[in-house]
Amino acid sequence: MVEIVNRPYAKAFEAFAIARPEVICLSADLTSSCEVDGFRDRHPEQFLSLGMAEQNMLSFAGGLAMQGFRPFLHTFAVFLYRRPYDQLLNSVAYSNRRVRLMGFLPGITTPGGITHQAIEDISVMRAIPNMTILETGDATEVETVLEVADAIDGPVYVRVLRGEVPRLFSTRFEFNKLRTLSEGDDVLVVSSGVCTEEAMRAAEPLRARKIGVHHLHASTLKPFDRDGLVKAVRGKKGVVTLENHTINGGLGSLVAEILAEEGLGIRLRRLGLQDTFAHGASKPYLMKKYGLDAGALVAAIGELLGQDLRVEDAEFEATRLDIVHSAQKAEAL
Repeated sequence: MVEIVNRPYAKAFEAFAIARPEVICLSADLTSSCEVDGFRDRHPEQFLSLGMAEQNMLSFAGGLAMQGFRPFLHTFAVFLYRRPYDQLLNSVAYSNRRVRLMGFLPGITTPGGITHQAIEDISVMRAIPNMTILETGDATEVETVLEVADAIDGPVYVRVLRGEVPRLFSTRFEFNKLRTLSEGDDVLVVSSGVCTEEAMRAAEPLRARKIGVHHLHASTLKPFDRDGLVKAVRGKKGVVTLENHTINGGLGSLVAEILAEEGLGIRLRRLGLQDTFAHGASKPYLMKKYGLDAGALVAAIGELLGQDLRVEDAEFEATRLDIVHSAQKAEAL
């Protein structure tokens, strides 16, 4: 079983910010939910609560950035783009301000239902000029994404994992480079966020059935490592993408765009929310119900290869990476 890290963002942000006095932590009434309550208490000179007023927070952050501060905004992902979209464009993106949007509870990692599940955020943010999009997939990436985001000259949107987060990787978050997790000759799998953990769970059952999987983890979604994808896809019989997002406009769409533009002519299966909203429940339940888990990945690979890859749930459980992590009760808001 892998290491489970409790609240990795809280520790990482405090260490990062206290070394940089120009960093200002902004909160929109979700301070403890976004793991910056300890920072608020210990470093009030670098903390501002803007209350439940995200539109004002985006405009305020643009002004701070214009004056040389480096604002890091903390709230649930949905509240960084749905409600304040106009302010996001005009006060932050248009002027290319160095504002860092730290979005918690991405996709279906919350039981909060439609009002709290950012299932179309990547598609929205991809459409905004000047915007960079990063997504964390484990505790190591949560701990090391801050310096990566801070080095970018312009606005950055980050999908952040919180609470009990598994450590899957031993190396730091690397900007705009696909992370190779396995190599194989049959199928290319490209995953992101919490779905990478599910893809890793499928590795052993697939290996037992003599299926060679080349697995790439994507943590930078805009820009995207086009060369890394093109190099990995050559010689494969098909590609499967797996993401914690609607298949429209996210990882699956951007992979499809690159495959088409490069004229690679290879079959693609996009796994994610299939043009639907999700209801509220635990993350493992929702991932299974909406086809974002290891079982859905194996089924898609079998379809691509024309094979009936019957894998019982017990086989996935035997290779679980996160027994404690996924057996916990549904996370509260």
